[in-house]
Amino acid sequence: MNSRFAYIAAPLLVFAYGVLRIIDGLDGSRGPGFAWTAGHLAFMAALVLFAQIFWRLRAMAGRDALSTVSAVAGTVGVATLLAQFGIDVVVGFLAADHEGMGVLFDSVQSVPGVSIVVYSGGPVLFSLGLPALMVQLAVRRRVKAWMPVLVLLDVTLPFVDKDLIPLGALFLLISFVSLARQAPVGRHAVAVS
Repeated sequence: MNSRFAYIAAPLLVFAYGVLRIIDGLDGSRGPGFAWTAGHLAFMAALVLFAQIFWRLRAMAGRDALSTVSAVAGTVGVATLLAQFGIDVVVGFLAADHEGMGVLFDSVQSVPGVSIVVYSGGPVLFSLGLPALMVQLAVRRRVKAWMPVLVLLDVTLPFVDKDLIPLGALFLLISFVSLARQAPVGRHAVAVS
């Protein structure tokens, strides 16, 4: 896959998720329904692209121990978020209404370890890995110093208010446009090893 595509598509898909999430909540509850499912699928597609992006950023950062740990942490975060959003999509399909979703979520989250790994601890690794890699790139002068700041805003804004996800995605897009411009064109432009 063209690396430039991933840098642009991932933030746009996160933006789509954020907007669909807001639309879904206009009636006072979120899910089930089209906006719930479409938004979650958009975010899952973004996560697949982020998994690739983590390893491209690692390559840009020199493939050292710190960049490898950051990429691994981010990838584990991606995996746990994919699990979380996959559960959300299935629950959305199985439940007849929002209250029914709550019952199903309670059932899933009561499984030992699921709440910590899939819903709280694991996803934080994504939010740590991406800014860590961007800071490493800034230190190596591979990216401008403002870029990690925008990435940090992107990952922290949802902790302030999830309705800020689209704004964070725009910050990420601004940062990633610069990465897309630097990325070589072609499927095998950056070796991932």
